[in-house]
Amino acid sequence: MPAGAATDSKRNSTVNLRLQASARDLIDRAAEAIGKSRTEFMVEAARREAEAVLLDRCLFTLDDKGFATFAAALDQKPADNPRLRRLLRTTAPWD
Repeated sequence: MPAGAATDSKRNSTVNLRLQASARDLIDRAAEAIGKSRTEFMVEAARREAEAVLLDRCLFTLDDKGFATFAAALDQKPADNPRLRRLLRTTAPWD
C-alpha cells in the first residue's frame, strides 16, 4: 500500500460509474491479469493517480525576502551529525 494510504479496511462508501463496455472489458482483462477484482484494480489505480496529482501540486511560493532566506539556508554548511555520518559509513545488509 502506498505511503499515506489509509489502513482502515472498512468499506462504507459507494462510487457508481457508467462507462463503455469496451472500457469495462479492458479493465476486467487487466485486473484478471494481475489476479485482482475489478473493484480492487480500479480503486488502486484511482488512488495512485489521485496521489500523483496531489503530489504534483505540492509546491510553495516565497516572496523575495523569503526566497533569500531559504536560499541562504540551503547554502549553509550542514550541521555536524555524527549519527548520520555513522549511518552513511555502515555497509548495507544487501551489500
